[in-house]
Amino acid sequence: MASSEDAQRAQYNAQIDEYDAHYDDPWSREFRERFVHAPLFDGLDLRGRRVLDAMSGSGLGIPALLARGARVTGLDVSDAAIAAMRRRWPEIEAVCASITRSGLPSAHFDAAVVVGGLHHLHPHVEEAVAEIHRILVPGGTFAFMEPHTGSLPDVLRRIWYRYDRLFVDNEAAVDIAGLRQRFAGRFTVVREHYGGGPAFLLVFNSMVFRIPLAAKPWYSPAMLRLEDWLTRRMSARTACFVVCQWRKDQP
Repeated sequence: MASSEDAQRAQYNAQIDEYDAHYDDPWSREFRERFVHAPLFDGLDLRGRRVLDAMSGSGLGIPALLARGARVTGLDVSDAAIAAMRRRWPEIEAVCASITRSGLPSAHFDAAVVVGGLHHLHPHVEEAVAEIHRILVPGGTFAFMEPHTGSLPDVLRRIWYRYDRLFVDNEAAVDIAGLRQRFAGRFTVVREHYGGGPAFLLVFNSMVFRIPLAAKPWYSPAMLRLEDWLTRRMSARTACFVVCQWRKDQP
């Protein structure tokens, strides 16, 4: 685990300022709330609940959790990310650790959230999901969003990852169907929602496509309107990502 994890930590430590500039501008925040957080938290009452924001980076998802009344703990392997999180939200607990060996107490959290983190963990995705299962209370929710295998966008993604040095070598889409099968009996699938069209690529992932931040106000409104129309027509085959809610089965 150390080599891939160390590479990911070094990559994020080096990119954190640029990453936060692109993923925390107003247009990316709007995309995240409408097309990620809305389905991610659909039907969940997080008021007063202990929620782990796992692989949280500097905590760009924390405002959405706090707005929903959650008691938040942030966790990330990047020391730079955790330092930034503590500066911005000193009221929450921030833990610098790997999600595969978090050191957090068992059966402690009512929910665990991962947004775009698991695909950085290959070949240790199952270890991370097993750790999340351990720290959740029985009946707790694992809510996550990831690029998934088996889609047309993933064919292009694999080519892009191969040649673009922005990505670490172990990054790849997640085999959701395989995870479902391997964790049957430990998690029950509550819902899956597919999304990710042009606005996901060009608004939310402007850093990946090297789009200047100054250009985003010019095209983002139209892209977000188009995304809204397309999302209602997405399938596993055409979408860039899947949003899942899994419930930890009773022991």
